[in-house]
Amino acid sequence: MSARQTIERYFDRLRQKADWEALLADDVVFTSFVIPNKSVRGKNAFVQATKGFYSMIRRFEVRQLIVDGDAACALTRYDLQPPNGGAVFQSDVAEIFSVSNGKIDSFGIYFDSAPFPK
Repeated sequence: MSARQTIERYFDRLRQKADWEALLADDVVFTSFVIPNKSVRGKNAFVQATKGFYSMIRRFEVRQLIVDGDAACALTRYDLQPPNGGAVFQSDVAEIFSVSNGKIDSFGIYFDSAPFPK
């Protein structure tokens, strides 16, 4: 499976809220480049570190997907709702992936944290 196919499948599964984690390598490295930067290694650590974000997704759009070999950048827009039922807000995200053997082995995100509830 190519990098493009892997990333497209990840977003399809994320949209369906079904088994997107299966596309992560066991030793995936996830980095949030929002200050302060945070990085975790391993599929379980990734899922734990991001479950709050994933639980807030109400809708999202892949605005652009740029692929170069095993590397990809997705420009996405998420409609998010805080767990306390607060107002839905939008977050534009740059998501940087690398893919090996049909699995996402690194995943970095860049976004403006200002819209997120404090």
